[in-house]
This record gives sequence, structure tokens and C-alpha cells, in this order.
Amino acid sequence: MSTQFFEQAQNEQIASLSQTAREALKLYGLNTAQVECINYEFNATFKVTTDSGHTYALRININSSRSTENTQAEVEWVQSLSRNVNVNVPTPIANLSDFFVTSISHEEIGRSLNCVLYTWLEGEEIGDEPSLDQLHRIGQTLAHLHMQGAQFQLSSKAKLPTFNDFLWGTEDYLFSEKSALSASDRKLFQESADEIMKCTHALYEQSAPQIIHADLHGWNMMSHDDLIYIIDFDDCGFGLPAQDMAITLYYLDTPEQEAALLAGYESVKPLPEFSETAMKALLLQRRLMLLNYLFETNNLEHKQMLPKYLEQSRERVLAFLTDVRG
Repeated sequence: MSTQFFEQAQNEQIASLSQTAREALKLYGLNTAQVECINYEFNATFKVTTDSGHTYALRININSSRSTENTQAEVEWVQSLSRNVNVNVPTPIANLSDFFVTSISHEEIGRSLNCVLYTWLEGEEIGDEPSLDQLHRIGQTLAHLHMQGAQFQLSSKAKLPTFNDFLWGTEDYLFSEKSALSASDRKLFQESADEIMKCTHALYEQSAPQIIHADLHGWNMMSHDDLIYIIDFDDCGFGLPAQDMAITLYYLDTPEQEAALLAGYESVKPLPEFSETAMKALLLQRRLMLLNYLFETNNLEHKQMLPKYLEQSRERVLAFLTDVRG
């Protein structure tokens, strides 16, 4: 894969990907649709507007290492969830060949990119400041996701990773030869990873993995007419409900927010089994996985976050190790 593309100015990258989006849309029979980039971070998402006024969301996987089989699994789970009246999701759209995953070549990046097209959702992203009422409803939605996920099975055309390793199958930029950490940080973070994996192994001995969203935060949820909509299933895989819950809790700021989320969940089903130490471990794991992403990403804005994020991560790791070791 060429790195030159990602060294261009962001507006040049978006212009190039907009053309790729138009080419991909032709495979759906949308030859003259207008495209507007509405999100360009890990992947690229475009709002698609047809001449007749119909709107869709096209996601092009830019940084994602997900295979076609992984993306097919995403689509299958979203289709399954769309039949649950307690969960609101967009509807996947098939291309003219009746496939839900479309592969399109991008010359500058130097590889084919997988695309998925979904119906457009009205409303606003919940973002970083959900209300307590929203959090209660998010907790309810998460519980319904877990109930349905426990029953869900993939087709033979789809595959997903199981999240029983430290970095959930992503490339290692913390401990491998690609690591840019200092020797002291590398040793410190490895000690915390060892403790985290002790908790993870114990959780997996207690519960069987099932499909989970694995990235459920305020920017992957929308609110419209008092309904919560779940989007962006690109990270889904087989894990534990406690791991899924830890990700959502990671982005909350106050005990009141956490209590609202958990109360909403418990109004539908009992909370997953986890100890206080295990949840602290899962929360720290989320942070270190994001640190790994910052070392890996081609997103220039995200790369600028790295020095401060690394310093804060070091502080969190020290506090965690002190807590678990006494």
C-alpha cells in the first residue's frame, strides 16, 4: 500500500476518494448521484443524494484491515438487527450484482477498497455529551443488542475475529519490532497488558463469546424523534458483553452517566458478569488499543494527539498497576 496518498492534504485525499465513491455508486446503478464527504477519520463516509432526492450513506474502508468476509459479517448482523423492533439500525443496500460488499480499486492507495451502502438516517450524532435520558435508552439498546447477539450465527460467507487477545487482532505497534515506545514504557505497558489478559482469560472462562458491536460510543449513535439509532458496525466481532459495555463506559465522564447507562441495561436484562477489577482492566485495554491506533494511523489530525495521549496513558497504567497489586 502506498503511503504517498496519506501524505497529501486532507482536501486532496477527500477529492480523490469522492471520485472513487462515484465509481463505486455506478455499481449500484447510481450513475449521477451527488456525493458529500461527511466523515473522514478512520474510514471515509459519504452522503449520497440521487436525482430523485433519495439519500444513502456510503462507507469506504480506508484504514480498516477488515476483509470482505468480515464486512459481509457486519452486513449480516445489521440485517438481523433490523428485524428487532427494539433496535434501530440503517438498512444495507445490495449492488447490481446482488452483493452487499462492493470492492473498488483505488490507484493512489494501491489496493482495492471495500464499500458498503446503507439507507440514510435522519437525526444527529449523540456525540460526547449524551443526556441521562439518552444514556438510559442507550443502555436498553445495548442490552437488546446482546440478547440478539447471543442467538446470531454467521453464514458460511462471513468471518469475524474473536476478541480474546490483547489488541483484538489488530497489528501490534506497542510491543512488536514496530514499536516506537521507549524501553521503560514498553516494559510498563507490557506489565499492564499481562494483568489485563489475566482478567480477560478469567472472563472467557465464565462466559461464551458472541457477536458484539465493539465500538459503541456517542459518535456511532444517532438520535431522532426520541429514538436511538446504532451505526458503524465495522469493528464488530466475537467477544463478551462485558467487553462491549466497557467500550461504551470508557467514553462517559461522570458516575451519574454510568449509572444511567447501567440502569437502562438492567431494565432489559441482568448486567454481564464482571468484577470491579475486571472492568478497570477492560477500560484500560480500550485506552491502550486506542494508543496502538495512534501509532498506526495515517490520519494526520489523530497523529498529533499522540504525545499527550501517551503521557496520559502512562499515568493510567501506573495507577492501574498500583491498584491491582496493592
